Amino acid sequence: MTQGTTEKTQTLEQLINEISRYEQIVNQWDNNQQVVVERLKEAIENLHKEALSRLIKTVKKEALPSLREAVKDELVYGLLRYHDLIKPPNPPLEKRLEQALATVRPGLKSHHGDVELVAIKLPNTVEVKLVGTCSNCPASTLTMKQGIEQAIKTYCPEITNVISVNHTVTYTGDKIESPFATSQDAGWVALARVDEIPNGGILPLEIEGLKLILVRNNEMVKGYRNSCMHLALPLDTGEIEKGVLTCLHHGFQYRLETGECLTSPGMFLEAYPVKRRGEKVLVKIA
Repeated sequence: MTQGTTEKTQTLEQLINEISRYEQIVNQWDNNQQVVVERLKEAIENLHKEALSRLIKTVKKEALPSLREAVKDELVYGLLRYHDLIKPPNPPLEKRLEQALATVRPGLKSHHGDVELVAIKLPNTVEVKLVGTCSNCPASTLTMKQGIEQAIKTYCPEITNVISVNHTVTYTGDKIESPFATSQDAGWVALARVDEIPNGGILPLEIEGLKLILVRNNEMVKGYRNSCMHLALPLDTGEIEKGVLTCLHHGFQYRLETGECLTSPGMFLEAYPVKRRGEKVLVKIA
């Protein structure tokens, strides 16, 4: 049994390495050739998806327990998810609420604040509490509407009422600055302080389901999507040497100053505009 399992694992690794090798070769071809390969790939995948769809319909009728057992295999699950033929189970409401609040916490913490989930009142209401400096900030209403409430409704569509248990703070004439404020800074979100980004390193962040990395080299700060151009795997576990990030998974390399892929020239990481306001780092995400 152990020997068979080892052989299966090695075969999968060989298949993945083979795919990676051919992808690197195709990346060196001109655009017209790449388009032909991409169309061929789409046609083959559509054929496979149709065959798999018919197979699943038959197995569901005749042997649903067998299908459930087959989906436990990571390769089978991954292939069916790739073709959007099965859906991942929807996490419980409380877990999705915590995921939603986790996306806004970087912005709140940049203002030395935070948010807590106070109560879930089914079927459609939750209560939250702003803490730290956000709890008595004149911009707390703005923070609730444009940050917390939006994130919760994105992750939990069944929630239509997001209620703050904080007392309303009266505006005293000071400048209102919410981590989610809009005006001339529409779309810019304060995600971190400069000193939170390791010099010469990476700070991974997630906001509203968008996974990013911030990288810093002394005064230079850049923002990119946390997604390798090869198979879209995360980059934040990679190694950095002399300003070059090497993806842990298949060794693709990127020059962090520009986002250019050194393994496949002409490809670039998806960049997000970054600016500094004092010690705060703001990223334009919309």
